[in-house]
Amino acid sequence: MNGTSSGFGMRFLRISLLAFTLFLLSASMVEAEAVKILIQNSPLAGSQYYAASSVWSEIRVGDRLALIREPENRHDRHAIRVEWNGHKLGYVPRAENRAAAQALDAGKTLEARVTRLREDPDPWKRIEFAVYLNL
Repeated sequence: MNGTSSGFGMRFLRISLLAFTLFLLSASMVEAEAVKILIQNSPLAGSQYYAASSVWSEIRVGDRLALIREPENRHDRHAIRVEWNGHKLGYVPRAENRAAAQALDAGKTLEARVTRLREDPDPWKRIEFAVYLNL
């Protein structure tokens, strides 16, 4: 009886450890970050005309940017406005906005983040951002 009860105890312990390990693995997978695919890295277009200079000192590399489609924009039917905390900063450059516009129009989730900030007299070199497709 002693041999069988200790064998049962060892099996129970192994099964319990396996169950606990599986629980930890599944919990960590739930908390894992979503898969992101880099679509583009671009300079911010038109920043000299909008709020970029007034909020410059508050913007940080890594900050999230909002991408808002403007299909009725009279200058560019693929226009995507870029905002930071509700402030219009500029646009995704016209030469680079078609794929992102199509993705947004198709209901895909895109994420944009500031990747570079530079004090530069050329407004096209001041703010760079990356656009990711979230899967």
